[in-house]
Amino acid sequence: ELLEETLFLTVNIIDRFLARENVVRKKLQLAGVTAMLLACKYEEVSVPVVEDLILICDRAYTRADILEMERRIVNTLNFNMSVPTPYCFMRRFLKAAQSEKKLELLSFFMIELSLVEYE
Repeated sequence: ELLEETLFLTVNIIDRFLARENVVRKKLQLAGVTAMLLACKYEEVSVPVVEDLILICDRAYTRADILEMERRIVNTLNFNMSVPTPYCFMRRFLKAAQSEKKLELLSFFMIELSLVEYE
């Protein structure tokens, strides 16, 4: 039920955080779910509560773990959450190009594919 912008911002936050910090494999899911929480706080109107995120992680982490990772990510990124994502760029580009619906669907499909396929 989250916006597409939230997905792209989540991936961006994870990428930038992992480029600067080493995270043990055991805490990688914690970093991901916390990045999603931060992206939701930035993009969404209603933010999921931390307890819902704990359930998503199958209770592998506590509320304190998530809040500590949130502090760590925000400090590592110097509170810079406002970044251009491929989704924002594509939305603006397609609007300026006055594109057809087919081209929009294909464009968004391609940028979603780029989230998992770097090649």
